Amino acid sequence: QAHLVESGGGLAQAGGSLRLSCRSSGRTFSSHVMAWFRQAPGKEREFVAAIRWGTGMTYYADSVKGRFTISRVQADETMYLQMNSLKPEDAALYYCARSNSYSTTPTPYYYWGQGTQVTVSS
Repeated sequence: QAHLVESGGGLAQAGGSLRLSCRSSGRTFSSHVMAWFRQAPGKEREFVAAIRWGTGMTYYADSVKGRFTISRVQADETMYLQMNSLKPEDAALYYCARSNSYSTTPTPYYYWGQGTQVTVSS
């Protein structure tokens, strides 16, 4: 059973940058899809970005396209989310998750990290 651990959250000013990491304690296979979701207080969990572990193909929510970059280092079992040009509306608890298929909804993702908080000051 995989254990996902996020890190890298914190406080940033609007326009600033943060880089989140998600490390898996178990093997991530090429067929897996890893994703970032976020959830702000009082809102539903929303898709941010995803990456196919084997091919590296990436997917982004429209709200972060051009500002966020998802990547992975397979040998380190680690996924990253580089967040640039942060906006106050990016503030949320960010989760990494694993699925066997790509989806922008949380349902197919069966392993989740505990989340890392991102706060953006205006």
